[in-house]
Amino acid sequence: MSDAQNNQREVIFEVRGAIGHILLNRPKALNALTLGMVMDMIAQLQVWASDDAIVAVVIEGAGEKGFCAGGDIRALYDSGKAGTEYWYEFYSNEYRLNTLIKEYPKPYIAVMNGITMGGGVGVSVNGSHRIVSDRTVFAMPETGIGLIPDVGGSYFLPRLRGEAGTYLGLTGQRMRGADCLYVGVGTHYVPEGKLEDLVATLSTAKNDSEVDDILEKSATPASDAPYAEIETQVDKCFAGTNVAAILALLHGDGSDWAAKMATTIGTKSPTSLLVTHEQLRRGGALSFREGMAQELRCVMKVRDGHDFFEGVRAVIIDKDNAPKWNPARLDDVFATEVEAHFAKIGDKELAFL
Repeated sequence: MSDAQNNQREVIFEVRGAIGHILLNRPKALNALTLGMVMDMIAQLQVWASDDAIVAVVIEGAGEKGFCAGGDIRALYDSGKAGTEYWYEFYSNEYRLNTLIKEYPKPYIAVMNGITMGGGVGVSVNGSHRIVSDRTVFAMPETGIGLIPDVGGSYFLPRLRGEAGTYLGLTGQRMRGADCLYVGVGTHYVPEGKLEDLVATLSTAKNDSEVDDILEKSATPASDAPYAEIETQVDKCFAGTNVAAILALLHGDGSDWAAKMATTIGTKSPTSLLVTHEQLRRGGALSFREGMAQELRCVMKVRDGHDFFEGVRAVIIDKDNAPKWNPARLDDVFATEVEAHFAKIGDKELAFL
């Protein structure tokens, strides 16, 4: 294949010494994942898993802005509207990929340089080593489009420091590299200017121990984490037993930060907020595979609802940022509707690789 042909591929695979290198290659779309990219990654990761010459896998994103900004939401919107199988095929295979990454038998090193959101979180945070930098922008903004923080969010969000996972999942707030390291999203902090040298050095590793040594020597202490300044408030307010209790705690806090968070939550889909809170409450006691199976049930129910399509319309299509959620208030969402998101889905249940 010529260089020109290779550069047109949505995901580029390359062997560099001892590493299998993955480059997400849709920079104009901030490397958002398509079904084709997901399937290609599954196939290549399976090959490298059994290749003794490959010591580790490194994944990066092309372009200057993003590692990976998520999944191809517009394609999912179109599929859901038309009732085609793309919705199920994308999510089920994306979750298989997430699980493959989580269970990968070799070091899987994600270079989370730039925007890392949604589906991009799934192909990074589930890996064994997560490199954050001064350019990392991490978020799980799904409740703002009527979705849930999926791609493993059921598992990793409840396991972050304190109540950080609930805070991130409900509000969609962004975190930079220092905060990501502080709460447990990242494992190593490496300034952007040193990332190229890091990947080159990793290509010389002979075993897992050398991979760890290289990462430790390349990592530097991050600057102070701004999140530390609000951590006490987050842990107090987001420990509420339900979304209404969280809002009450925020309103009672009296700070400008708490008022802003309450306002932010008020812009999200009420149904998504309630399902997300339940998802994370359950997820703390689930295995990774159980969490992924739960997420597929949830997103299949989302497809049958209203808010995802309205959220995408408001944020991505019309860009008026004025979604009209239905139901519009937390109090109007029936508990049975929330519970229905967690019901088994028959022959659509997630089948793992």
